[in-house]
Amino acid sequence: MLFVCVHNAGRSQMAAGFLTHLAGDRVEVRSAGSLPADRVNPAAVEAMKEAGVDISAAQPKILTPEAVQASDYVITMGCGDACPVFPGKTYLDWALEDPAGKGVEAVRPIRDAIRARVEALVAEIDAQRHA
Repeated sequence: MLFVCVHNAGRSQMAAGFLTHLAGDRVEVRSAGSLPADRVNPAAVEAMKEAGVDISAAQPKILTPEAVQASDYVITMGCGDACPVFPGKTYLDWALEDPAGKGVEAVRPIRDAIRARVEALVAEIDAQRHA
C-alpha cells in the first residue's frame, strides 16, 4: 500500500501511520511525495500523537516508480499527474485538505477523515481476503 501526497509531510504520513497501527504486519505500508519536504509536519505529528500513533520518526521520501510497482494499492492525496500509473494497480484518490502551514486544531479534522478512510480500506481488504 502506497500513500502519496506532494510533500509526504502530512496526509500521506498520517495515512501510513494509521494503516501501520491498524493493520500491523498484515500490510506493507509505504508513503512518498512528488516534492518531499525536509521533515514531517509537526502539527501532523502532534495530531497523530493525540490519536495514539507516533509518526515522529517518519521522514519524507521521494516518489519512485519502484515504490508504485511494489504496491497493490496507490492512494493519492493531491499529487495530481506526478503519480506514475502502472496497469494492475488499484488507484484511489482521496480529496483531503492539505495540512501544510496549519496548526494542530486545523489538522485534527483532516486526521480524523484520514483515519475513517484507512479504517474503511482495512475492512475492504480484510473482506477480500476472507471472500
